[in-house]
Amino acid sequence: MTPAHPPRRSLVTGANRGLGLEFARQLLARGDHVVATCRHPGKANALNQLVGEHPGRLHVLPLDVADPRSHAELARELPLVMDGIDLLINNAGVLHSGERFGHVPAANLDDSLRTNATGPFLLTQALAERLVDGAKVANLSSVLGSVASVEGFHTPSYAMSKAAQNMATALLASAMRERGIAVVALHPGWVQTDMGGSGAQIAPAESVRGLLKVIDGLRIADAGAFFDYRGKPVPW
Repeated sequence: MTPAHPPRRSLVTGANRGLGLEFARQLLARGDHVVATCRHPGKANALNQLVGEHPGRLHVLPLDVADPRSHAELARELPLVMDGIDLLINNAGVLHSGERFGHVPAANLDDSLRTNATGPFLLTQALAERLVDGAKVANLSSVLGSVASVEGFHTPSYAMSKAAQNMATALLASAMRERGIAVVALHPGWVQTDMGGSGAQIAPAESVRGLLKVIDGLRIADAGAFFDYRGKPVPW
């Protein structure tokens, strides 16, 4: 059977669990050649099982998105397994739960900004030469990073870092638009993952199916936009 979409060369960060792992699964099912990254590939059991199920089409490489030296190492290693990137999914992120006003540690803010905002920005910059003209960059954001949608003092380090990531998306979109590369921010919904918790509203498979549909439909005119997994615009 011919796949519904032509195969792509896709790179997914934070692919050892949750949405990242589901992205890897669904991209492989569509016929993509996938590079999946995580901090500790040797411990990524579910991801390594996928390697055996998709010989030659899935490569697992180490990446600590919060460490620029790790970005440079990935950029050096990438040509050995993939000759270009059609789709970059900046999924890796961190959420520090239980934060209360008056007791938010500086370390939480620093870690969140490094991982959720600075990391994806610097990684995209480091991989810019590997992105083909007309590629797409999807930054996994959150409605919690929407300033217009604030409803209370919730997960401040995460919310602030995602708001910063949204600005990074807008800036990257501006920088890469002339190459036909659409950079967007995507809200996956409240998903049943380790980060989202068991009380979340939607399964990872449903969220990723929706997100990939949004990504498939992106045009360069959408560069710098913020959508949810159903394709609905999210306010900044």
